[in-house]
Amino acid sequence: MTPHILDRPVWNALTTRQAHLALGDRTQAVRYPVDIEPFGAARDNAPDQLLALGKLTPMDGGIALVEPHKIVPPPGLIVMIEEPVRQMMAVAIPSPDDMSGIIALGDADAPDMRALAEMTQPGPFHARTHELGDFVGVRENGKLIAMAGERIRVPGFTEISAVCTHPDARGRGLAAKLMRVVAAKIVARGEQLFLHVYPHNTGAISVYEKLGFRHRADVQLTVLRHRQPGEV
Repeated sequence: MTPHILDRPVWNALTTRQAHLALGDRTQAVRYPVDIEPFGAARDNAPDQLLALGKLTPMDGGIALVEPHKIVPPPGLIVMIEEPVRQMMAVAIPSPDDMSGIIALGDADAPDMRALAEMTQPGPFHARTHELGDFVGVRENGKLIAMAGERIRVPGFTEISAVCTHPDARGRGLAAKLMRVVAAKIVARGEQLFLHVYPHNTGAISVYEKLGFRHRADVQLTVLRHRQPGEV
């Protein structure tokens, strides 16, 4: 069976559309800069390649892999997180019918974007994550209360990510509204949409399904870190 380009989204992004962000050697392993994303990938997940990925990982940090199967860590690295993730995709979703209150987000908004992401935990969001693509949001009384944007880009597909809403503003349909705005830009470029969500996040899955996303495959999220001195 021919592999799908989304089976290995990180590797396929960092060796194509986001190669300009890649740190490392594409003959062995590559990763995003640590202030953008914790994700990285090894060419074939061979032990020597995973060790090369480990060399790109801070001693006090982790490296996240998204692969179609579990990763066996080489000596010196251990598994910190290992969870299945649902990958969903859509050719298109309904266009936004109301753009009121939606603003483009950029460098000046980065601290507020990070604070909202840290509060709501939609996934990793660092100082420069907003540089991965277009982000939009809603401010109310000057406070950022919702946002959504783009993350991983592979040929023909762009991921919608960082979809989050402040707890005080939930139930107003802001997440779906912002996703439609982001999706419209992606579809206008001739690309399809995809996203990742934990299977237990049934509320988010329900929203995504109502928008038109469908389950494509389950992939494996593995976070590796260095084994510390004296650690068994």
